Amino acid sequence: MAGGIVELRSIDVVPDEERHGTAFSQFTLWLGANLQITAVVTGALAVVFGGDVVWSIVGLLLGNLLGGAVMALHSAQGPKLGLPQMIQSRAQFGVRGAVVPLLLVVLMYVGFFASGSVLAGQAVGELTHTDDTTGIVVFAVVTAVTAAVGYKVIHALGRVASVICALAFVYLGIRLLDRVDVGALFGDARFDLPMFLLAMSLSASWQLAFGPYVADYSRYLPRTTSARATFWWTLAGSALGSQWSMTFGVLVAATAGEKFLASQVGYVVALGGTGLVASFFYFVIALGKLTINVLNTYGGFMSMVTSVSGFRGQRVLSRAGRAAYIGLIMVAGTAVALLGKDSFLSSFKDFLLFLLTFFTPWSAINLVDYYLISKERYDIPALSDPNGRYGAWRWDALGVYAAGLLAQLPFLATSFYTGPFVAPLGGADVSWIVGLAVPALLYWLVARRNTAHLPEPTAHEPAPGPRPAHQER
Repeated sequence: MAGGIVELRSIDVVPDEERHGTAFSQFTLWLGANLQITAVVTGALAVVFGGDVVWSIVGLLLGNLLGGAVMALHSAQGPKLGLPQMIQSRAQFGVRGAVVPLLLVVLMYVGFFASGSVLAGQAVGELTHTDDTTGIVVFAVVTAVTAAVGYKVIHALGRVASVICALAFVYLGIRLLDRVDVGALFGDARFDLPMFLLAMSLSASWQLAFGPYVADYSRYLPRTTSARATFWWTLAGSALGSQWSMTFGVLVAATAGEKFLASQVGYVVALGGTGLVASFFYFVIALGKLTINVLNTYGGFMSMVTSVSGFRGQRVLSRAGRAAYIGLIMVAGTAVALLGKDSFLSSFKDFLLFLLTFFTPWSAINLVDYYLISKERYDIPALSDPNGRYGAWRWDALGVYAAGLLAQLPFLATSFYTGPFVAPLGGADVSWIVGLAVPALLYWLVARRNTAHLPEPTAHEPAPGPRPAHQER
């Protein structure tokens, strides 16, 4: 990518001479990625499913802070290693064993691409005076092209979206508060533990779902970038943006009721105004969704390459290969969006909680290994060698991951399955807390007894690595 706009690297190490930027770039990227309509809908779900305004907002805030802190710890790994997030999962699960969580990660990207395309498609359809289906397809193509250009344009998009969407949400907030009785909304506080924990789970799952790709967008930062600065700027941008959007969603759901449920995009735009003002807010909705959907597409292609390359021994990717992987994500996400566009709201909550179940054990294992076991040291070449120190399959880590999944089942509450411990807890879903704590403890106990895979203190310094042939200066 050196000197150009189009990114040429994929899963290979970013050498020091190509590193650039500051930790503040993480703030603008994640602020822009979270000031968008799907985050609004996520916050609204806390009220739609029975919560009150006050405790829904508090629960969402706690979930955003706790989940955001875990997500930001992953972000801090990017400058240190110069690698995409899921490549370094091979150190925990093995070069080929990492495909187990990777398959679920790809499913996540397709799901978020689809859910985002449903709402963005409505906005694009209005802007182009066509219909939702056309809007979804047009939006998908623009997303794929932007993701193909890569890292630099993604961060530029985040900077633009963070400013435009922040101004738009300030205006929408003023319009909303001018229409409602704020005292009545906040005066009717009634604490309900299951609803409070649902709000926490919704926002925590929103944040934790960024974990598998957050380091993809910090890996070009100079190696000397402070891990603390990367952590705090990432957390600040993501938690502020999501809480801002979700609080707006809570207030909209509490005051608009069926009008909002019937058309989430239509109601928000109507709140802003009519005519040219309405067109501007359709654009804002499309811009906000473009930012996050590009991240999902880019992360999805990285995860697919990581999965395949673990078996093929591939370390670099051609432009044609990059375009093909991105095209697959686009086609799959668009197909799901078109099939599910009429039942979006009813399925989105369970989708979020489903993701939470599968990603909390992965996140716990990854963070314990990086910060407590390996102490930020990895043998970079061995991450591509199934016969190297990390092996093809690390069955101890995969066993811990499976145990983490199983440990959550008694505490899980969804429309298709409810665990036996949910009722004694008053209907509260605390599975994500169990999914973080149990595998973290188990992996720490297992990994500290088997340290043969740990490199020497100098092995974490990645070699510059071969430059792709098409990238020679």
